[in-house]
Amino acid sequence: MYSELNINPIKRNTGDCVIRAIGTVTDSEWDDVYLDLLTKGFKEKSMPSLNEVWGSYLHDIGYTRHIIPDTCPDCYTVDQFTKDHPRGRYILGTGTHVIAVIDGNYYDTWDSGEEIPIFYWQKEN
Repeated sequence: MYSELNINPIKRNTGDCVIRAIGTVTDSEWDDVYLDLLTKGFKEKSMPSLNEVWGSYLHDIGYTRHIIPDTCPDCYTVDQFTKDHPRGRYILGTGTHVIAVIDGNYYDTWDSGEEIPIFYWQKEN
């Protein structure tokens, strides 16, 4: 189920989906995630919004990436993922967008339920 959420302190919606999704799933402040990703990007000499930078950041804090099987590449949506994962916290990546999922609900500034996820991150217990 979709829930509108924008943790950006001034409610901007300007390409910060990575920060919003990570902050939402990790219960972190937008500013803290932004600074952490900037630092990670600086160390890696790359942009913090690139999949490899924020993915490396998630890996460093205990998350594991899982690839979504390509059995139905055009029909498995964010909405379907939430139905298949009614418990837990996930960060979904579509390749161009990042979405927070918590206990079967997806949180975004717009209804991204029809987007096609290709991987997700989950913290292992």
